[in-house]
Amino acid sequence: MSYCLKSHSQSGQSWGSTPGLLAPQLPCTLCPLRPHSLWNLLLLLWTFLNCGLGSNTQGPGEWTPWGSWSRCSSSCGRGLSVRSRRCIRFPREELCWGNTHEYRLCQQPDCPPAAMPFRDLQCALYNGHPVLGTQNTYQWVPFYGAPNQCDLNCLAVGHDFYHSFGRVLDGTPCSPGAQGLCVAGRCLSAGCDGLLGSDAREDRCGRCGGANDSCLFVQRVFRDAGAFAGYWNVTLIPEGARYIRAAHRSRNHLALMGGDGRYVLNGNWVVSPAGTYEAAGTRVVYTRATGPEETLRAAGPTSEDLLLQVLLQEPNPGIEFEFWLPRERYGPFQAQAQVLGWSPRQPQPREVEPQPLESPTVIPPRTPIPTPVFRAHVLGRIRQAQETRYEVRVQLIYKNRSPLRALEYVWAPSRCPCPPLALHRDYLLAARRLISPDGTQDRLLLPHAGYARLWSPAEDSRVRLAARHCPL
Repeated sequence: MSYCLKSHSQSGQSWGSTPGLLAPQLPCTLCPLRPHSLWNLLLLLWTFLNCGLGSNTQGPGEWTPWGSWSRCSSSCGRGLSVRSRRCIRFPREELCWGNTHEYRLCQQPDCPPAAMPFRDLQCALYNGHPVLGTQNTYQWVPFYGAPNQCDLNCLAVGHDFYHSFGRVLDGTPCSPGAQGLCVAGRCLSAGCDGLLGSDAREDRCGRCGGANDSCLFVQRVFRDAGAFAGYWNVTLIPEGARYIRAAHRSRNHLALMGGDGRYVLNGNWVVSPAGTYEAAGTRVVYTRATGPEETLRAAGPTSEDLLLQVLLQEPNPGIEFEFWLPRERYGPFQAQAQVLGWSPRQPQPREVEPQPLESPTVIPPRTPIPTPVFRAHVLGRIRQAQETRYEVRVQLIYKNRSPLRALEYVWAPSRCPCPPLALHRDYLLAARRLISPDGTQDRLLLPHAGYARLWSPAEDSRVRLAARHCPL
């Protein structure tokens, strides 16, 4: 039998003014419904279910929208928040697909050093209470050797047994130092979307759930053999680079310089110990094996440009390097690398023509010596007779056929001094090397019109650009 909503005037019966009475044997059509009548609405829904659904099994029901996230389960450190939804389905419909609850990580301020860990606190709740069916009481501390790490397994202090008090509370760390949290008795780790149990992972471009399609993979081998011992540029590592790796097998050493011109590791002719270093907003892991293998890794992304160099002590067998770079940064990286002349060979800066010497103490050399071009940090200055002597620390050699020492003296043949060099500043210098015929004097001379500029990234680029047109 089918029913439809009818009022007393429609049914022909005098039942007062109450709407929504049931009239039997009427066709299944929607009848006029007075507003604000909850009873009519319920009957209308019941009629629709009986008249319209038929006997076939329907698909899954529909979820209600997600509720709000709960407060964090922890007052300090890591915890979890939960939100829920309900499945709305008609008779003979399948259950909704998916979960009724969703959990995500939440981060509170760090816990004080003396704060009791969450699992310890749960075990301590049973201190002094009878357990195991006896009147004996114990003091309890967490026990991590049990099979299920999301059970509240507590060890009786001073005894050789533990007891499981059921599941730990949701949000309890699975084990000390672990990233996973216990939820409903299971240890779940968070995906890159912050949801526990999610399998979303960050791709090489840094996008959660991405497919490595928003960045490019840079992978090359630096094979320049090197014409002299010293620091040679390998590659620029641009800002935004991720998953950086460089490796080689030789007695040479990788060196890394920050955007401010300061070395992060293996600079100033000093070999740094293996370990982790902070640079450009990321951690650089530097390792040296017992053999000649040396590697450098960083997850990134870098917050500024880095310069990878090699300190050559023997012929270079090849340095492999790779990193991932956002697509929008690849073009500028290529242009800058070409301007700086880092591919395919190391550039050599333009020679500065030496000026006639006025100092009578310097004996002209028998054979011309190429002008060394290098970056130096001024440590001290002394005026002697008609000369000024600068003590400098060699930071980076751009060109030199004969090795420079870590500490050198640079002579200016006047008391001006001209050109003036300020103490504790970095300069790009092109100093003329003068060696006496008998080899007793070996000086780096900075003539009056010589090249002495305060170091800056712009000056560095100009020197490298000049080298492309004036090779050694």
